[in-house]
Amino acid sequence: MAPLAWHAAGMDKNIVLFDGKCPMCTFQSRLLSRLDWRGRLEMMPIADAYTISPARAGALALVQRADLMNAMHVISLKGTIYRGARAIRFISARLPLLWPLFVLLWIPGTIYISEAVYGLVSRNRYLLSKLFGCKTACAIMPEKNKSK
Repeated sequence: MAPLAWHAAGMDKNIVLFDGKCPMCTFQSRLLSRLDWRGRLEMMPIADAYTISPARAGALALVQRADLMNAMHVISLKGTIYRGARAIRFISARLPLLWPLFVLLWIPGTIYISEAVYGLVSRNRYLLSKLFGCKTACAIMPEKNKSK
């Protein structure tokens, strides 16, 4: 679906899909939503991904559920799907405080190293959540009030 059609249908945010059962992923999604001053991102747990509108679900049909569970995904307004470190690069381009990260991820070759590191962290995210006490941190950082 073209970007203008998405906007006309009230879909003017990029969707960020994350593992809602992972404490570290939940913490990161809450942090990103706090940094999203311009309201360009919609955080969505993977469990809710298949309840989105049919117009948006068309792009999602190309991704296997197992792939969704292995990495963060972003569905852009254009319907392009970004995964893992490329999703982080996409997000960082839209959040002013993360622009230094965006620039870093565009240095030639950096994205390949970032993908490898992302894969390592993703495969061990539940263990890392326990080690860093992310479950407690998520309780400290409540969800962003969407009415503001």
